[in-house]
Amino acid sequence: MATGRAKPEKAAKAPLRRSPSRARAAPDDGNGKIQSLKRAAAILDAVACRPEGIGLSQISAEVGLHSSTAFHLIQTLVSLGFLLQLTDSRRYRIGPRLFTLAAGALDETMLLALATPILERLSGATGYASHLAVRSKQDIVVIARTAATGLLQLAGHPGATRPAHATAIGKMLLAAMPENDLDRLLEALPLPAFTPHTITDAQALRGEIEKARRVGLALDNCELDRDVRCLAVPIHDFAGRCIAAMGISGPAWRLVPDAVEQLAHQLRAAAAELSAQLGAAT
Repeated sequence: MATGRAKPEKAAKAPLRRSPSRARAAPDDGNGKIQSLKRAAAILDAVACRPEGIGLSQISAEVGLHSSTAFHLIQTLVSLGFLLQLTDSRRYRIGPRLFTLAAGALDETMLLALATPILERLSGATGYASHLAVRSKQDIVVIARTAATGLLQLAGHPGATRPAHATAIGKMLLAAMPENDLDRLLEALPLPAFTPHTITDAQALRGEIEKARRVGLALDNCELDRDVRCLAVPIHDFAGRCIAAMGISGPAWRLVPDAVEQLAHQLRAAAAELSAQLGAAT
């Protein structure tokens, strides 16, 4: 019987282990990038709600991020122009690139496209004609209008101009002007009478404008047409500026003062919907 020394067994090879860094380097499914985009969007929302500026610690608290994580995202947004850091207070505000993008998207065509379905729903809900107008120097230009349902069909069409002093939409747009600009405009604004109710005194008109500015609602009490009453509210954009006025008009025998409160509520709701679509803070 042959004898001999047994051959030693070969040591088993230990399984290869990936380093933690390599394990995380699996194919990127985009979740990290999506998370960064969501965090950046949350930061922009937080800053946009503070037009006076907001500091790093407050941003971190509001969006629920560690200050170092928030800082790196904020610095990226600053470098891209989406945020601006104030040198005196070190606070952050919305940057010029966002305003450029928003201004490029917000033209009259876009405003008309967004406003038309809202005006149609407003007219359907109230039974009154609804309209949207902007100011062009002294003129008030109606850029969108939907007719009343089953009521008096009011004169006018999109593109028509209206006198600023004798219309609710005009008074509302005047109320949105800076005081110095308003002073200059009123000095040159003619105030012809269209009905016995038209305001033809500059001081009385200023009182109406100040009231509209204070309550956020302007009225036309048969001042352009003796048989028609109107009310209007402002439309705001992403920067909080009043860029248009939305109004409803109806026959004076039906749109009585007692009906104004309920109609104003519906009108404000429609205006808030359009303003939100334009980026206004809600």
